[in-house]
Amino acid sequence: MLLAAALTAALLPAGTGCAQSVDPIERLGRKAAQEVRPNGPAREPAYRRWGLRYPLAPPPHPPARPLSESRTPAHARPPVVDRVPTTDRVVFLTYDDGAERDPRFVDLVRELRLPVSLFLTDSVVGPGYGHFARLRSVGATVQNHTLHHPALPGLPYAGQRAEICGQQDKLRSRFGIRPRLFRPPYGRYDTTTLRAAAHCGIRAVVLWRAAMTATGLACPRGDRHLHPGDIVLVGPDEPTAPTPRSLTTRLLRTIQSQGLTVARLEDYL
Repeated sequence: MLLAAALTAALLPAGTGCAQSVDPIERLGRKAAQEVRPNGPAREPAYRRWGLRYPLAPPPHPPARPLSESRTPAHARPPVVDRVPTTDRVVFLTYDDGAERDPRFVDLVRELRLPVSLFLTDSVVGPGYGHFARLRSVGATVQNHTLHHPALPGLPYAGQRAEICGQQDKLRSRFGIRPRLFRPPYGRYDTTTLRAAAHCGIRAVVLWRAAMTATGLACPRGDRHLHPGDIVLVGPDEPTAPTPRSLTTRLLRTIQSQGLTVARLEDYL
């Protein structure tokens, strides 16, 4: 009888009786921790390999139509945004230029299923488009950051249009897409920039509300806190700065600690 009772107790599902309920995120982490390779020992879950205490929470369902499509008629001057008006507890990760081509960053994006937006400059990317093709294959999106990274304000209309439309053409030839988002170099623009961007098919000009730098999270509001809808620039992408991979893992820990998660910018904008 004792043996039968012990076997019955062992077969009862978890949570039966007086056991405390398990937080859904914690349960997800336990499930990931129990993953087993087909021919090997238990595999460490991806979030732990990248220094996170628990998995990133999945983002909510995005709006039915992105903001730029629902409010901006074709060829109208695009809105300039540094955040997305949403109550969803999400932020958006963006990366500029394309100088950094760390293959481990591809692993990070793939293993965490991390939605990131890459604003590329042709003269910086150079022969490295294959790296960004790999990032696209694991879920990253590619957007426009001009051909040569000039400061646009004050340049004539023809020059600004050549920089923006020229990169549209480059990205179409490389990836078969014409981006609808554009980030001006240094975050600087004028009314001529908006006219040129509209002519090139851009639907929104994207700045940023916060930046993840070598010294930590920089927010213009000064509170070092992220808020729902914030667009975050991870960088700058400089030789002496920590790698985007390192900055991203630090940023993800901050995002989790503030009760947020990461969503795809293009789904909202």
